[in-house]
Amino acid sequence: MFINLLSRDPNLYFSLVIIITFSICFHEYCHARAALWQGDHTAAMQGHLTLNPLKQMGVMSIIMLLVVGISWGAVPVNPGNMRKRYSDALVAFAGPAANIALFLTFAFLTAISVKFGKNPTITDSATNFLFSGAVLNVVLFLFNMLPVPPLDGFNVFTYLFPAMNRINQEIRNGMLFLLFMIAFVSFKYFYALGEFLTNLVIIAFFRILNLF
Repeated sequence: MFINLLSRDPNLYFSLVIIITFSICFHEYCHARAALWQGDHTAAMQGHLTLNPLKQMGVMSIIMLLVVGISWGAVPVNPGNMRKRYSDALVAFAGPAANIALFLTFAFLTAISVKFGKNPTITDSATNFLFSGAVLNVVLFLFNMLPVPPLDGFNVFTYLFPAMNRINQEIRNGMLFLLFMIAFVSFKYFYALGEFLTNLVIIAFFRILNLF
């Protein structure tokens, strides 16, 4: 269980908690900001233009993160208030896009830490933290873009393939069960893919930095 990491490696435990909490809150904030931009004030009126974990995640989600290592957030939106036909998909994609932005930021900072770090102890700790931030955010992006309700990817793919709207509730329930199976059984594969992609991007950034 995730909480066992607290006794084995408390630095890693708290680093992961901080990264995941911030990443989820930023993800949800971008949903709320995009919804407001598209004409829906629902999330803004309910106080979701914030990075406060208690608002964006809730107590149960925070407890699950601390104990199990799984967490979530939710921002209320009303597609009926939005301006364009594509607005709902755009708002849905805003969260994963936020994770991509964080992924690139963490990866770039990791490359900087490796290239310019002077103190090995400080540099190693900073690099590990930044690398974990990059990996976790690309994993969050990949996971959230799965075309499975209630993930963001479902709304995005529904806009691209409207026939998905006709999926009945029984199939949706089955897809939800599949989602939980993916989360618990296949997470290590998502993480391995995340590490692979992160290393590729860091190498690219490192080569760019070496040009200067």
